[in-house]
Amino acid sequence: VQLVESGGGSVQPGGSLRLSCVATGYPYSPHTMAWFRQTPGKEREGVASTHIGGDTSRYADSVKGRFTISRDTATNTLTLQMTGLEPEDTAMYYCAAGAPPYMSHSLLAYVYKDWGLGTQVTVS
Repeated sequence: VQLVESGGGSVQPGGSLRLSCVATGYPYSPHTMAWFRQTPGKEREGVASTHIGGDTSRYADSVKGRFTISRDTATNTLTLQMTGLEPEDTAMYYCAAGAPPYMSHSLLAYVYKDWGLGTQVTVS
């Protein structure tokens, strides 16, 4: 299986970015997919997660109202629309999948077994 992120970059505060993650190699669409972020010296932080149905999502308090997670199960593509970006959002952003069904919507990094290599987001 493989998760490949794209869409990172550098923006000014208040700007927007759209991250994408394509999941390949899965025999079925992952039950839960999520976005995490990490800065040097800090633990990986859950940003947003969404269930396979895409009708319910979960967000970290720090991004509620600014970020929107969505997924296309037909193409196994996960998207994170980020608006109102702040310098504190600067991080490497990772796509994750492979959480067990009973941990749907989890924002805990340890429950996910599949990870992408990340895409850098810099807000300054």
